Amino acid sequence: MTGPRVAVLGAGANGAAIGADLTRAGVDVTLIEQWPAHVEAMRANGVEVRTPTGTTITPVTVLHLCEVAELRRPFDIVFVVVKAYDTRWVCELVKPLLTPTSLVVGLQNGMSLDDMADVVGHERTLGAVIEVAANMFEPGIVNQQAPAWFAIGSFHPSTEGRENEVAAVLRHAGAVEISPDIRSSKWMKLVVNAAELVPSAILDLPLADAEKVPGMRDFMVETGKEAVRTAVALGSRTISIFGMEDADESDPDRFAEALLEVVLDRYTLPDTMTTVLQDWRKGRRCEVDELNGLVADEQRQLGGSAPNNELVASLARRIELGELSASPANIRLLVPTIAEV
Repeated sequence: MTGPRVAVLGAGANGAAIGADLTRAGVDVTLIEQWPAHVEAMRANGVEVRTPTGTTITPVTVLHLCEVAELRRPFDIVFVVVKAYDTRWVCELVKPLLTPTSLVVGLQNGMSLDDMADVVGHERTLGAVIEVAANMFEPGIVNQQAPAWFAIGSFHPSTEGRENEVAAVLRHAGAVEISPDIRSSKWMKLVVNAAELVPSAILDLPLADAEKVPGMRDFMVETGKEAVRTAVALGSRTISIFGMEDADESDPDRFAEALLEVVLDRYTLPDTMTTVLQDWRKGRRCEVDELNGLVADEQRQLGGSAPNNELVASLARRIELGELSASPANIRLLVPTIAEV
């Protein structure tokens, strides 16, 4: 087998589907996952990916997280596909398996690229954006509701020009664009994540249903606007992602709304649940601190405020502490002028 030796570190819904696509393309790829039952299911039956157009089953090479210590051969490319809050420790885990020229790429939400670079070095880190609609509730089985889209970009002189090494591999799993400003691209993904991931989960509804609740769409749009204003204030810029065409990048507020429209149009089926709602239904904590919480924190440091994002973060934390249940009735907390659902 020729070509780069690749690891997919985190083989949940997104990582498993990516790993299966790369395997079928003949890439030397190893999946590494922390859910024991899922690892055993993949070993026994392969990765089953169900899409609106059909089902594929792909035998894969997969390791339990604890088996990483048994590896000796280094990886050329590592795709990190874990929650943003797990970034630092998984990078430390894989660091002994990197060469000076290896590349580590975070296919994640949030602004994890600096955490990655802090652990493995700027010279081995590329930034990335991923957009896809997928879920997993059974070990070994991925429900992928929309094709994957990726952006890859360098944010340090030491990796400039190496983006195509990663893009050539990822194109087996979806559409890939090279971003001239990956930090801004990641912020734009965070803008739309802030608008839809946690807010819709607070209502305990699939995204399409949540968006239709009276008052909710306006709340989501305003939450995204707070995030894009924060990004611009921090020095990032509006930049098209998700293959957007003819988007007006000159008006940040309108651009934030356009991002939400793309997600609702291209990546949302009637039963699509955001990753946050999936996390909560599995009893797991979500990435609110890396999304709405980050927007609120950055605004405070700038001397401003992001009230919608602060509210979303506060309600999400109450839900995770068991002080509040996710429910459609929470629209009254998000939009106080709404008397009842």
